[in-house]
Amino acid sequence: MKNLVFDKDTGEIVTAKQIPVFDAKKLQEEERFDGYYAIITSELDKSDEEVIEIYRGLWRIEECFKVTKSDLKSRPVYVSRHDHINAHFLICFISLMIVRLLALRLGNQYSISCIVESLNKVTCVPLEENWYAFHYTNEITEAIKASLGIDFGYKYLSLGDIKKIIGSTKKS
Repeated sequence: MKNLVFDKDTGEIVTAKQIPVFDAKKLQEEERFDGYYAIITSELDKSDEEVIEIYRGLWRIEECFKVTKSDLKSRPVYVSRHDHINAHFLICFISLMIVRLLALRLGNQYSISCIVESLNKVTCVPLEENWYAFHYTNEITEAIKASLGIDFGYKYLSLGDIKKIIGSTKKS
């Protein structure tokens, strides 16, 4: 747009005395850069490749925050004591590390969100004393079985069998 005046402190458009006009020439100049991504850095001692690699790594950090907030439910915190708050975020961080390692073990085939969603659906109901029915399996749980040997496909397990499975996962 032409004829726009901006306040230098706030960046807001100041009421113009002239009517704003569409600047077709400016649009044409800007369109030359469509499809390109510009990175501005103060790291002058780094090569272009190093700067690009650092920038690529930022999405992993941003994804960690997204995963802890949405998938691992780090917020809101329903505890008030300082030690409980610290414990809550420690549990979230450990959970993030475990699910990241699991995703890596699965060849990064599945998003963290999909893995967490699948594992949250793996539940059981008690049938009678010491017997439980499991009722969920999918492609991700099958991939976990193939990679880690944890079989979510059992329909009925005794408490003893469940304890053996948990014990075997601690050894590997």
